[in-house]
Amino acid sequence: MKGKLLHAAQQWQLLDDTGHVPASPAYTDLLQHAADAQALFGDVVHLTADFARTTHSMNRVGSAVLPHLSKAATLSGHAAPHFAEVAETALSLSRSSDPTDRQYRENRMVIDHATARAYLRRAAESLRDAAKELDNHLDFHRFFPTPSQRERPAPPPPTPSARHR
Repeated sequence: MKGKLLHAAQQWQLLDDTGHVPASPAYTDLLQHAADAQALFGDVVHLTADFARTTHSMNRVGSAVLPHLSKAATLSGHAAPHFAEVAETALSLSRSSDPTDRQYRENRMVIDHATARAYLRRAAESLRDAAKELDNHLDFHRFFPTPSQRERPAPPPPTPSARHR
């Protein structure tokens, strides 16, 4: 999941090779960014909800992991609306005849697109932090393994009750 978020944040570009907004930004591509970000948000929410339903979420480690997952869900949820705003603004560029208005809209698109990508990166960082919490917990338990069935002491034999004597 973390990789998907990072990949999206790195691959979804608005600017052309010269660092400018294209004269006619592809509305369908920009809208697809919003749709894909919404799907990623759904995946992160499901991951968070699934973890929250486990018994592991109630222990010390789970209570440290759950806030990271929750933050990732929140952050990824903010990305899709910003991508949708970029797509909407791209449609209005063709109707803009005033150069100042066009420049304003292009700047707005750049800011919204960069903001959406930043939300995805920060969501990926939260997922990374959740994974670190789990890894640290697992590393700790490697030093103190739980006894296997064979290593556990046998239960003491039952004591005869006073009634049978």
